[in-house]
Amino acid sequence: QVQLVESGGGLVQAGGSLRLSCAASGRTFGTYAMAWFRQASGKEREFVAAISWSGGSKLYADSVKGRLTIYRDNGKSTVYLQMNNLKPEDAAVYYCAADSKTGYLRTQPSSYAYWGQGTQVTVSS
Repeated sequence: QVQLVESGGGLVQAGGSLRLSCAASGRTFGTYAMAWFRQASGKEREFVAAISWSGGSKLYADSVKGRLTIYRDNGKSTVYLQMNNLKPEDAAVYYCAADSKTGYLRTQPSSYAYWGQGTQVTVSS
């Protein structure tokens, strides 16, 4: 069992930066793959980025490659999403999620058992 709490969202101008954090409780954080998803108003939840338990493997949605970076600190039980050069289309509620299954990084929301409550990111043009 793991509980996730996101923070770091807010309002930023296009071209600006934000760093989202997701703090996890539980002693098994270091064994979970972690991911960020986002959901804009009226749209389905979509995959943003994922990272393996060790941090050695990462996967990104094409729309965020080169602008968003996922990384983790297992000592702090926290996963981060550094977002640079933000665009209005990045505006959404961002969720972190945990996957206890091993193997390849997954991009479907149904693959993740644990979710945070979300943090709002608003990008003004």
